[in-house]
Amino acid sequence: MSGWLAVAGLGPGDPSLVTPEVTAALAEATDVVGYIPYVARVAPRPGLTLHPSDNRVELDRALAALQMAAEGRRVVVVSSGDPGVFAMASALFEVVEARPEFHDLDIRILPGITAMLAAAARAGAPLGHDFCAINLSDNLKPFAEVERRLRHAAQGGFAMAFYNPRSSSRPHQFARVLEILREECEPSRLITFARAVSTAEEALTTVTLAEATPEMADMRTVVIVGNEATRRVGGWVYTPRSVTG
Repeated sequence: MSGWLAVAGLGPGDPSLVTPEVTAALAEATDVVGYIPYVARVAPRPGLTLHPSDNRVELDRALAALQMAAEGRRVVVVSSGDPGVFAMASALFEVVEARPEFHDLDIRILPGITAMLAAAARAGAPLGHDFCAINLSDNLKPFAEVERRLRHAAQGGFAMAFYNPRSSSRPHQFARVLEILREECEPSRLITFARAVSTAEEALTTVTLAEATPEMADMRTVVIVGNEATRRVGGWVYTPRSVTG
């Protein structure tokens, strides 16, 4: 049996947003590997072994998946959203880079709908022009680097999407993010807080930068900050595609 490994995005939460390509890979898989809540989204069936693990062992998880595929198993590593956006695809290739024995393995990256894009669609089109995505967690980079990138993005006029904005272990950091935004942006700048998009717990709130508070975000929230042209139209938020200088 020839093994393969797919790194698949399960989308933001609603099963209907999982792509047919990912569904087909899961149907063929002998093993599914991933963070505990993501593996829980995969229905058990005969012939499929589930391998849930903690979120802080990404490289170990990637190595285990590669080893299973090298043994001839059909392995799917699952991520939420898209696997290439702050997720397992990069971790996998980090291991592959260090282990030449895996360089010729059949590896596929299967895209998914990110929380950022699902949230933007719910709001309207706040990412309709140039934008960037920033992971506000300092688990894998110092917070000083988060601050540097945030300030440059704001100065550059980008709309911004923030992942992992505020956790119980670092509640103060999102307050600092809002401080930097207030230093660089006008008080009327629109911010959308999109929590648990596409699930039963979904909640969407758009406020101005002057009205935003740290408590509006948690780890299940994607925060979208518009650029200076972002505006409301009816119940929607959108960013025009044209820029006037």
